[in-house]
Amino acid sequence: MQTELAPEFQGTPEGAEAEAILRKCVHCGFCTATCPTYQLLGDELDGPRGRIYLIKQVLEGAQPTRATQLHLDRCLTCRNCESTCPSGVQYGHLVDIGRKMVDEKVPRPAGEKALRWALKEGLPSPLFAPAMKLGQSVRGLLPPKLKAKVPAPQDAGHWPTRSHARKVLMLAGCVQPSMSPNINAATARVLDAAGIECVLPKAAGCCGAVKFHLNDQEGGLAQMRANIDAWWPYVERSHEDGGVEALVMNASGCGVTVREYGHMLQHDAAYAKKAARISAMTRDISELLPELVPALQARVKAPEGVMAYHPPCTLQHGQKLRGGVETHLRALGFSLQVAQSESHLCCGSAGTYSVTQPELSYQLRDRKLGHLKQLQPVRIASSNMGCITHLQSGTELPVRHWVEWLDDALQPEEPHL
Repeated sequence: MQTELAPEFQGTPEGAEAEAILRKCVHCGFCTATCPTYQLLGDELDGPRGRIYLIKQVLEGAQPTRATQLHLDRCLTCRNCESTCPSGVQYGHLVDIGRKMVDEKVPRPAGEKALRWALKEGLPSPLFAPAMKLGQSVRGLLPPKLKAKVPAPQDAGHWPTRSHARKVLMLAGCVQPSMSPNINAATARVLDAAGIECVLPKAAGCCGAVKFHLNDQEGGLAQMRANIDAWWPYVERSHEDGGVEALVMNASGCGVTVREYGHMLQHDAAYAKKAARISAMTRDISELLPELVPALQARVKAPEGVMAYHPPCTLQHGQKLRGGVETHLRALGFSLQVAQSESHLCCGSAGTYSVTQPELSYQLRDRKLGHLKQLQPVRIASSNMGCITHLQSGTELPVRHWVEWLDDALQPEEPHL
């Protein structure tokens, strides 16, 4: 797609990147067929191809409007279109650039601006944990829409205390420790059972995705740099001196962001090389399953009944990791199945999307749960806390991270004689 950049974007890193991405697009429309918002709304401008044209127009000097902003806002950034695209268009990076450009030119209504500010400042804040605890204490009195965002209090269980020669870093995350603390603890226990120790640097915080995708890109980049600083002492050590072999992520939304630190900080002279190293070391917890299966097989007693699995977009489209959870949990005896229809489509959670675009979000949630319930499951699993919380708000079936279900299935270790 030929693009003539307006003078204000010529010679800028964002302009150059956007133009390179646009040149790959042959406007074939394959992406439209797999776009969740296009399927719901039927509007070309609410699909990837239409949004690409809108961004192209802005890059060429057209004045964006409030309508332009709304069409870009409605994008889930699920990146299903990237999996479909035969030309390798990096739509996710392009829409980040487009949203930033449009927001600089189109003022938002006061209420919308306040909501987005509260999300980007509140979710990564140290005050989020006490606020969530307060919400959980009065959960039964909350209105349904707010109650859906406040999961019931959860006992995380014990954190392993054994030391192992093999060590990995893990990101606690910003909201996961207070909303779903058992995910981190279960991850540590499962890895401990396989002889791998989890190191959790307290100085590391939000991965940066919340601020970055709400167009506070500088704020997001600052959080990324802070995490690199917190992780770097462990990364630069040798294994013999307590160094780590990988950075393991159990929230696929955070994982896809950390995997792109190298890209996002490529123009930062002080952090570019470190960011690239961090990205190269990042692994989703599912990527360790080939090692975990033989180490844990004798100790796993899988529960009876079908477990429906929803692979998050950030795992299957963002990180291009497909089939691993399904293959390896089945090898451990789980009766795990994915939906027979639309397993590739977003559940509607998409970070803060369920708050900023609730109508579309809940339509997608109910559509996803309808397909999962056709499997007649007794439990549901996913790989991202946002998806888990969102799906749980629409079903009585228990929805948990697959690593929690695996942790529950682990039998006590036989004592050594």
